[in-house]
Amino acid sequence: MLRIIDARTGVPVPAAPARRGFTRVEAHAPGRDTTGLRVLLVADVLVRTLELDGTPVWALLTGEGAEARKELRADAAALGVRPFEESPGGPGRGQTLRVVRGDVSGVGDAGATAAGGGGPAGAGSGREPLPDAATAPTLTVAPVDPAARDAVAGAGADVLRLALLERHRSTPVRLDAAVLDDARDTLTRLRRAVAVWARQPSRPVPCEVRDRLRAAWEDDLDTPGLLRELRRVETDPDLADGARFETFAYADRLLGLDLTRDLGSPV
Repeated sequence: MLRIIDARTGVPVPAAPARRGFTRVEAHAPGRDTTGLRVLLVADVLVRTLELDGTPVWALLTGEGAEARKELRADAAALGVRPFEESPGGPGRGQTLRVVRGDVSGVGDAGATAAGGGGPAGAGSGREPLPDAATAPTLTVAPVDPAARDAVAGAGADVLRLALLERHRSTPVRLDAAVLDDARDTLTRLRRAVAVWARQPSRPVPCEVRDRLRAAWEDDLDTPGLLRELRRVETDPDLADGARFETFAYADRLLGLDLTRDLGSPV
């Protein structure tokens, strides 16, 4: 079962206590910048994780200004984030999870401390109030530097996605040239490897490998841990190539990196 650190209390809680119960995921991204994109990316991974476990999800984007939300949606779509709705929907009753910037107020002292933003929010604080924050478990997302989306536009959306997934959502990220180059090289290597493995007879994902993958993503959406496990699979001499392929394809349902993109192309 997926457990998340609730920023209101700092305590791990089940993300979906009612198994397979309808769940709303509300992404609160008040600005069109790289941190706003990261908020949507974390919400996207949360939605994917819940859906992999059979939980029906309604994903909602909130924030100031319809035009700003429209532009942020377009940026997020390029990043491989699936569409978020403009208004609440689904059954009238259900559970709610919120994903917010780490400097958003109203998530409790634990969330403010984790985000490095002590002190009260209010006039002049530069923080955005979170509506009804006390009513739902809340995930905070640390900031990204540089904030300007144009500063990383040349990196490629898939490269940017991997660079952000390499760091836990609670860790601030600096997207400098070295980080982006490393993500680009890693993505190229993995896609080529997956294309090669796909030429071999298929083999099931080993049970112990599947368990380790799930243990990573169910531990507060630990995408860095998931990627470390994939690196282990990549180099494990005891695994058949067909099992490597199926493992990467399975994990990519959550990562959304299009790791099978190069299937059938010369390598």
